[in-house]
Amino acid sequence: MALPDPSDPIAASYPRLLGDIGGTNARFAWLAAPCEAPSQLDRYACADHGSLQDAMRHYLDAHQLPAPRWCAIGIANPVVGDLVRMTNHDWQFSIEALRVQFGMARFLVINDFTALALALPALRPEDVRQVGQGTAVARSPLGLIGPGTGLGVSGLLPADGGRSAIPINGEGGHVTLAGTTPLEDAVIARLRERFGHASAERAVSGPGLVNLHTALCELDGAAAEALDAAAISARAQAGDARAVQAVELFFAFLGTVAGNLALSLGARGGMYIGGGIVPRLGDRIDASAFRERFEAKGRFRDYLRGIPTFVVQASTSPALLGAARALEDL
Repeated sequence: MALPDPSDPIAASYPRLLGDIGGTNARFAWLAAPCEAPSQLDRYACADHGSLQDAMRHYLDAHQLPAPRWCAIGIANPVVGDLVRMTNHDWQFSIEALRVQFGMARFLVINDFTALALALPALRPEDVRQVGQGTAVARSPLGLIGPGTGLGVSGLLPADGGRSAIPINGEGGHVTLAGTTPLEDAVIARLRERFGHASAERAVSGPGLVNLHTALCELDGAAAEALDAAAISARAQAGDARAVQAVELFFAFLGTVAGNLALSLGARGGMYIGGGIVPRLGDRIDASAFRERFEAKGRFRDYLRGIPTFVVQASTSPALLGAARALEDL
């Protein structure tokens, strides 16, 4: 591999390592040189590695790659200060210590949905699928919500004067969950009894789907089986009544939370649904209450009716593209 020209500061920042770190999987890609597309894409189960450092080293060794000069990762966690402790996994690390350990000139760590928000403008038509009506308004904010191991929330704000769009770095998945029907109120009461605070993430995520199914069992006076989200989804596909009801609740709550976010951001550029859960549920979102709940905001129903909603279904993690973008823009 040719060495970068030390007189060219851009070339000298390559090669670059990109990462998308969730509570379940860690995805990596390699940027060898300017203007090249990410390559050497790979995915590892977080549970198979004791730390982020171990996963990074495994990736580099498996692909026979040198230590990167620059690295950016999006991680499913708030990033406040140097020490990162993952909410939905047991990894923790010092950003600066990890940078020094790998001899990197720059190590940028951002929230994974901040990275995904940065990638939204680069998504191709085949990377998204529209659900319901609405037309995007150019140069308007974009909203982003994504059920996975947790519930990611972000957005992208337009900027003037040739500046890059501004991603939102927040933890909106932990807002308080609101019900709109007696059944939803009863389910939320069960979540509150169990967790203290019934956040959106407690219902709108992979573990959230399990929580919904458990709450429905309890309300019916039935013993809750030890099922994961995939098993509940499979049962719903087979017509199991309680699993179907859990999935329907999941989409109804998703619509409510997404509509709240669209109102908060003024997301007339569109609301995007990322994360791994919704694409795995196929077209069930189309027949669900999602879009009705998204629009059901009283006097602002017409406002929300005009906002399109899109499911992100890209085969390659868009957050990796966002991590690459972050090294240029942040």
